[in-house]
Amino acid sequence: MNRTRRSLLAGLTTLAGATFVQTNTAHAASARQINLDADRALHALYAAQPKARQLGNRAKAILIFPKIIKAGLIIGGQGGDGVLRVGGKNTGYYNIAAASFGLQAGAQRFSYALFFMTDSALQYLQDSDGWSIGSGPSVVVVDKGAAASMTSTTLTHDVYAFPFGQRGLMAGLGLEGSKITRINPGP
Repeated sequence: MNRTRRSLLAGLTTLAGATFVQTNTAHAASARQINLDADRALHALYAAQPKARQLGNRAKAILIFPKIIKAGLIIGGQGGDGVLRVGGKNTGYYNIAAASFGLQAGAQRFSYALFFMTDSALQYLQDSDGWSIGSGPSVVVVDKGAAASMTSTTLTHDVYAFPFGQRGLMAGLGLEGSKITRINPGP
């Protein structure tokens, strides 16, 4: 019986991983589409969270993932493409991907904006061959309550992450275990 469960679990893991990789690459967006989606997403974030706009004005760079798809049934995955903006100019494109295992079920679409506050944090992203969140600069996830209490004196971390625009039925958002990798989308 244990062998049957392990075989089933291994099969589900393989199927979920193959489906996630195939879905992620099949729907890779063009640079133009990523830019348009990022503009809309950042505008929506600034409208919903005025503190995010203030943070954006002080940030060295902003990495915007306008559409991240997360799905899972015990085994899950998430992924999406984004753009890095330094001084308001697009300087690179990145993919975020993660896999998870546990008590989970559902699907969700959401956005992330990562505000790089220090030159060293930005340099780490640009120099790394895939940045695994949790292994580099300190990242603080900012929700609505935390954003309300942010002031210029409380900004002490390297990177601030704003999850926003959640749609769907899946509990929990987190960046732990996510890997961000530079990509070269078509025009």
